[in-house]
Order: sequence, then structure tokens, then C-alpha cells
Amino acid sequence: MRTKQTLAITGATGFVGEHLLNLAVRAGFPVRALTRRRQDDRPNVTWVDGSLEKPASLDELCTGADVVIHIAGVVNAPDRQGFETGNVAGTLAMVEAAKKAGCKRFLHVSSLAARQPDLSIYGETKAKAEKIVATSGLDWTIIRPPAVFGPGDGEMLDLFKMAKLGVITLPPDADGVLSVIHVDDLARALMTLIPEHEDLTARIFEVDDGTPGGWTQIQFAREIGKAVGNKKVRTIGMPRALLKFGAKADRFFRKDKAKLTADRVSYFCHDDWTIDPAKRLPHQLWVPKIETEKGLRDTAQWYRLNDWM
Repeated sequence: MRTKQTLAITGATGFVGEHLLNLAVRAGFPVRALTRRRQDDRPNVTWVDGSLEKPASLDELCTGADVVIHIAGVVNAPDRQGFETGNVAGTLAMVEAAKKAGCKRFLHVSSLAARQPDLSIYGETKAKAEKIVATSGLDWTIIRPPAVFGPGDGEMLDLFKMAKLGVITLPPDADGVLSVIHVDDLARALMTLIPEHEDLTARIFEVDDGTPGGWTQIQFAREIGKAVGNKKVRTIGMPRALLKFGAKADRFFRKDKAKLTADRVSYFCHDDWTIDPAKRLPHQLWVPKIETEKGLRDTAQWYRLNDWM
């Protein structure tokens, strides 16, 4: 019987990483997981105390691992340095640790934002990280998720709260389109990428829920409304200038916990965040299983049960 490969995972305590960790453990993979805080012991998981800023901890994380899955990164920061440190320097440090430890397979979770590096510092730094991985000399695969949702997600929480109140504010072009994916489907996609496979090596893949052409902003907002039990939710397209003002207000009131930031305004105002169908994973290896309508209902239920909404 072939021994399962040992996985080294960054971001395992975050939204996507936690779902992947649970799936990997259920599948019998030994996991080494990076953490900043003490975690409860669990079978088949070795917690490694450290962070992307501590090279020694990354060396420890990768020691004995066969496959690195790099999920950790910065989606929101008050300045450029925060993005550069988390997305660029952090990825470089992980690549170097993987090479030093003799890990050959490197899976990197990027973002659709990397396709438009001119729109945001976030997108620019994710594009830089992709280049680091692609030139690493490792057996690499990059996956670019679109908007990710599901139980435990804090990024879309505000949209659900607004839907409950009956009004969701949208970017200026409310007919703009986006792709989405449930976190469990994304975790399954990452699991698909673990084995070495000539069709998966040195390639960038984009995954979504399978909706042809994606969703319009209005359609997706209304589905969130249905998920919270409000079928008559109104949608309002916000001018860019008002979004910029809102970003300043959000930063003032929520400080580092602000969700709408100046860096995100240009990103949000872009009218097409759908995946490239030509970059889908091979159909015989992976297809999404969770219908977005049901996934949104389950997410809303999780928010209610955990007093988030």
C-alpha cells in the first residue's frame, strides 16, 4: 500500500486553509501546518509555530514534506509594504524553504486579481508571487480562485448583512460579471492538484462554480438576498467617487478590519471578474459539486448559527 504524501500547508488556520486541512486529514494525508497561535492537537497534523516572516519556521514546516500548498497571503493591508511582505516576500521565502527541504511539488493559491496587476496593489503583488513560483525550478501549479464563499467566510459577510436589511450596494457597473466558488469545491480542486501529473505541471488554472459566463453583480446580490430570506432585496450601483469616500470611512471606523479599502475600489469597479474557460481544470479530474444557490443558503445558516449575522 502506497504511503500518502506529507503536505506542508501555509494558511491552514484561515478560511480556505482550514477547509483544505479538514479534507486532507479525512483523506489520510499527514499534514504539517504553519500557525501563529497554539492550536489544539489533532490526529495526523503537526503544528509548526511560525510565520512567513520567520525563515527558520518555514524550514521546519517543509522538513519531511513532499508537497507544499501555499495558501497564506495578504488580501487587505493599509499600505503597499503589507502586500509586498505578505504576498511577494512570503512566497519567495516559502519557495526557498521548499527547495532547501527537497520538496519537489509546489501548489500556489493566487487570485484572479493577478490577471489585472494594474488595478490594485493586491493584484500586482499576487502577479509577482506567481512569477516567483513559475521561475522556481520546482514542479509547480498555480490556481486562481475567483470570489470564494462558504461557512466561515468573513469577506462576504457584509453583503449578507446588507441583504438582510434589504439593500445591497454594488460597484458602478452593476451589470458587471463575476465568477464565484464554494470553499469546499476550491479545497477539492487543490486536493486534485497534489499528485504529479503532466497535465497539471507548470500551468495556471482558474476554477469556479461552473456557471457559464459567470454571474452579473445584480444576479449574485439577489441570490444572497434569497439565501437570507429576503427575495425583494434592492441593489444600488455606487459611483466610484462614493466608493472611495466609503473606503475612507470604513478605514476610519474599522481601522485594520476595514473591508472596503482604497486598494479595493479599483478592483471592485472592474467589470469582468469571470474565469477564463480555457484555464479550467481538466473535466475528468475535477468539476464543482456545490450549487451556488445552496452554498449561499448554507453560508447564511452558518452565519446565523454562529451569531455572525
